Parts: sequence; C-alpha cells; structure tokens
Amino acid sequence: MPRKNGKNTKGKIVSSAWKLFYEQGYEETTIEDIVEESHTSKGSFYHYFDGKDALLGSLSMVFDEKYEELRETMDPEQKAMDALLQMNRELFQMIDNSVSTELLARLLSSQLVIHGERSLMDRNRTYFKMLHRIVKAGQEKKELRNDMSVNEIVTAYAMFERALMYDWCLNNGSYSLTKYAASMMPMMLSGFLLREKE
Repeated sequence: MPRKNGKNTKGKIVSSAWKLFYEQGYEETTIEDIVEESHTSKGSFYHYFDGKDALLGSLSMVFDEKYEELRETMDPEQKAMDALLQMNRELFQMIDNSVSTELLARLLSSQLVIHGERSLMDRNRTYFKMLHRIVKAGQEKKELRNDMSVNEIVTAYAMFERALMYDWCLNNGSYSLTKYAASMMPMMLSGFLLREKE
C-alpha cells in the first residue's frame, strides 16, 4: 500500500510540474510552485527528484499515463495499422494541446546528454509494451510482415515518431504535429504491411 501512495505522490508531482511548465514556462516555474500545485511537500519532491532539471526526463511518464488510459479504451479487434495510428494520433494530440515545443525540445535534448538510462528508450514503458503487443498480434493475424522481428518494427515506429517530434521542435511548432503525422505515419507504416504475393 505505501508503494502505491509513493507512486501517486510522484505522479502528482510530475503531472503538476508539466502542467505548470506548459502554463508558465519552464524557467518561470519554481519547485515551490510545483509543491503547491501538487499538494505535496518539498521533502516529497526531493525524495523523488534532485531538482527541477530532473523532471525533464519525466515527460515520458506523462506520455505513458496517456497510453494507460488509451489501453483501456482501444478496440482489441482493430487492425494493427489502425491501432498504431490511433496511438500516434492520441499522443500527438496531447503534445499539440499541452506540451510546448520548448518543453519537448528540452526532453529530447536531455536524452542526448543524460548519463545512464534514457527514459524515452526504456523498454519497460507502457508505450513499448503496447507497441510490442499490437505488432505481435498484427504478425499473428498476417496483417504485418514477418520477415522483420517484432522488436525491429517497434524500434522503427518509435524512431519515426521521435523524428516527427524533433522536426516539429526545429520548426517551433509552426504546424499541427497531429495533422502532419496523419499524412506521414500511414506512408511509413505501409512498409510493414504484409503484401500479397503477385
């Protein structure tokens, strides 16, 4: 039970921090603001994080909360291609609506210089588990090609998503990430479809 409370406390801190980063900006948000918004304590904050910069890697936790919600509502019978496009659309809508380019750029750049485990690449994330399940089911139903492993397809999907996010940051969010991905992701994913032999 205490473990669950600990997870809830950490989750409150992370959610509150990213809400404030979006509303006030990263530089303008203080640890005191985060503690007040999350209804926790400074002691709790420092139990989980060394400082504000340590929160940069936690955006993947916010993304995974979104995926956990999505997992409950996704149609388990839908085709793999549709499920992968739905995952992408939901994430990018969230980014368009609540994550600034500055924050996403900070997350992406922090992953380049961090020593040790990179949160975005953690294969224990809900994100990777969902992708693995969808791709494996797609191969079993003969929707997706099987001359590539599940991990190879998952890796390529994740890499393409990161490339779209990186490009969006480079362009200062001057276009809708969701709309752009809606045209690009089907083209990329079509390479994983199982083709009928001619």
